[in-house]
This record gives sequence, C-alpha cells and structure tokens, in this order.
Amino acid sequence: MRDVVAPLLEEHAALEQQLADPLLHEDAARARRVGRRYAELGAVVRAESAWRAAAGDAGAARALAQEEPAFAEEVPALEAAEAVAAERLRRLLVPRDPDDGRDVILEVKAGEGGEESALFAGDLLRMYLRYAERRGWRAEVLDATASDLGGVKEAALAVRGRGGEPADGVYASLKFEGGVHRVQRVPVTESQGRIHTSAAGVLVLPEPEEVDEVEVDPADLRVDVYRSSGPGGQSVNTTDSAVRLTHLPTGLVVSCQNEKSQLQNREQALRILRARLRALAAEEADAAASGARRAQVRTVDRSERIRTYNFPENRVSDHRTGFKAYTLDAVLDGELDAVVASCVQADEDARLQAAETGRG
Repeated sequence: MRDVVAPLLEEHAALEQQLADPLLHEDAARARRVGRRYAELGAVVRAESAWRAAAGDAGAARALAQEEPAFAEEVPALEAAEAVAAERLRRLLVPRDPDDGRDVILEVKAGEGGEESALFAGDLLRMYLRYAERRGWRAEVLDATASDLGGVKEAALAVRGRGGEPADGVYASLKFEGGVHRVQRVPVTESQGRIHTSAAGVLVLPEPEEVDEVEVDPADLRVDVYRSSGPGGQSVNTTDSAVRLTHLPTGLVVSCQNEKSQLQNREQALRILRARLRALAAEEADAAASGARRAQVRTVDRSERIRTYNFPENRVSDHRTGFKAYTLDAVLDGELDAVVASCVQADEDARLQAAETGRG
C-alpha cells in the first residue's frame, strides 16, 4: 500500500505548490481542476497520516509489552485502530468517479400513471429540494411544467455544493438517484380507494463549468420563443418570454419558461443543454459510461424501477441495495441520508472488489 500512496503524496505536494502560484489563478478553469484534485488527494494524505500514526502506536505498544507486560493489554485495541485506519486508506485508494465533486443538473419527469404520476414527480422534486437544504447545498429550479392538479410534468433542478472533498460533492450523492422511481398509494383522483402504481423518472447529470468542457456554438442553435403557459405572475403568461433551444447537430431540445425574461430563460436552457451535451459526449467516448447513463432512465416504465415508495406501509425500498425502511414520510421530507448511504456503500464495495480483482 505504501508503494501506491507514495506517488499520490508527491502529487499532492506538487499541487500545493501550484495553488500557491498566482499565475495559476489567471486560468480559472485550470485553477478549479487543480483545486478539485488537491481536495481529492487531501483525503488520502490525511488517511495515510492517520494510518501511519496508528501503526506507530501499535508498534510502540508491542515493543513496550516485551519489557512491561501491562502494556500488552493495550495492544489489541491499538492494532484494531490500525486495521480500521488501513481499511479507510485502502478504500480511498480505489479510483473514484472523476465527476464526484461536481454540481448537478437533476431532471424529474412524470411517466406512466397520468395525473398521479405528475403528483408523484412533484413529491420527488420537493424531496430533492429539502435534501439539498438539509445538506447545505444551494438548489435552484431552472424550469418546471405544472400539471392540472398541482403536480409536475417535468422539471429541471440545479444543485450546487459547498466545495470541499469530492466524496462530499453533490454528484457523489445524487448520481444514485438516476432511474425510475415507483410509487404505490391511493391517488387523489381515485374515488374507490384502490392502491394505484405509477412512476416518475429522474436523470442526474454532472454540470459542466462555464469555461470547462462544453462550448456551444451559437450557429448550432435554433432559438424559438413563445408565450409561457401555466400559473405565473404578471408578464409570465402575456409575453413571449419562454425559450426553446434546439441543438441542430444532436437534435437535443431544451425548453425553459420559469423566468420573466427571455434572456434569463435562455441562460437556464443553456445550462441544461451543456449538461446534456457533456453526458452525450461521455457516452460516445466511453461505452461503459454510456451503459451507466442510459441505465438511469431508459423508459419511465413501472417495471424498470430503482426504488419503490409504498404509502400504505410508509415504506421505501431501494431495489439495487436491498435497503428498506419504514420512514417514507421522513424520506419524502428530505431525510435521504440512509438511502443514499446504502448506495454509496454498495458502489464503494463494488469498486474495491473490481480493483482487487484487477490487481490479482
């Protein structure tokens, strides 16, 4: 393990010198990349230091126990602490998703189930807004199309973190939300009191930085403006402020109508378009990434689900990890930590196993 850690410690020291150089900060994009990598390696540096200290304590106790038997009683606990520190470092050495430290664009879309699906999509949107609030992230609804009964046909949400280690980044947690979410409950539209099953889809995309990977040529865009629909204040429904962007080379279409001004809606639509274009480029460049992203939402079908929300039993079940809890009301209020933690742990275990298999 020391052979693996040594070059990372050297890289961390080199990055620290770069960050101290004023010239680096003249290139904002490069400075962000260096800062992100420095923060990622900082976790390894701290874990290595803790492991080294724990190993030193255990070694000293073993040496002292040979001269004074009383010290032998401390050896098991110190060796256990050394093992914990070693396992922590070992897990940090497994390659991470390079997007973990990024902010995200999260899209929610109603699927099968009609109005009930739209109501559930609205529940999911509020759940993510509350989760972001609990995590201290900044969340902004870029666009939302309301349904007749107050649900959401589709919505786009931008979530920004507080910086720090990539493992604590927004994408590191929310990427596991991508997929089809199924709800089982008695809908408000059902007069017979029968339990109804419907679904909504969630897509999570790492957001490109303004001057980062994705440049959109204005010549590649067709811009259509139209009058916003749905509830709104003065001028929202009376002026041509809504914007639809069509990216001609790919055929991707993004619409935004939440803001009062056409310029604001155009900027919001561009943010969503950049995120989609970045994901598309990743799919084309990497077949494995393509499969992972397509697996998030292939079709919003009841049978293709990652999680079920059962209202009669107040139960939430994640079908990928086997997680189950009877705290659905709390989860929908944004208490997603336990659900997300089960996904993070399963992903970490899989990466660790793959790394060890590769080394073997």
